[in-house]
Amino acid sequence: MKDFDSTFLSSLILLYDSFEEHGISLVYVGKFSHTITKVFTALTEDETEANQESKKVQRTLHHSMIEILQNMTKHSENMFQDIQMGKGLFMLGKKNDAYHIITANLVDAKQEESLKDTIDELNASTPEELKVLYKKQLREGRISGKGGAGLGLIDITRKTKNPLDYMFFPADVDKKYFVLKVKVNAFSE
Repeated sequence: MKDFDSTFLSSLILLYDSFEEHGISLVYVGKFSHTITKVFTALTEDETEANQESKKVQRTLHHSMIEILQNMTKHSENMFQDIQMGKGLFMLGKKNDAYHIITANLVDAKQEESLKDTIDELNASTPEELKVLYKKQLREGRISGKGGAGLGLIDITRKTKNPLDYMFFPADVDKKYFVLKVKVNAFSE
C-alpha cells in the first residue's frame, strides 16, 4: 500500500460520500464523443428501467442528455483538433424525485454574458413563449461554425418544464468553467 497517496485517497472517499449524499450515480471526466453519448444513454436507460420510470420520464431524460452531451461535444473550448470532440465533466443522479444532469466545460470568457442572457430569458419564458422561440429559431436560426443551430437549450427547457441552473467559475484570463444543471422530474405530469 506504499504506492497509494493517502491524502488523495482521503479526498476520494470524501468525494464518494458527497456523490452518495447527492444521489450522483454516474460521473465522467474526459473527452466527449458520439460513442460516450451512446454509453451514457444506455446506462441511463438501464437505470430508469430498473427504477420503473414512466416512458415519458425516460424519453425526457434521454433527450435532455443527448442535447447536453452534443453541446459538450460541439461547444467546449478545449476541443481536440481535427475531430468533433470536447472535454469536460458530466454527472447524473437522482434525488428528491428528480434526475439531475450536471455538466461543466470550458467556454470562452466572452461567451459568459451571452449564455447568461439566453438562459435567463429561457428561464423567464412561459411554455407558450418557449414554443414561439423554438419555432423562430427553427425558421431563422443560423448554423454556428461549430454546427449548432441554438435549439438545444430551448428544447431542454421546453421538455423538462424546469428552469436551467448555471454558474460560471474563472479558469484563466480568457476562459470560464460553465456549469449547467438540468432537472428532469421523475414523475409524469
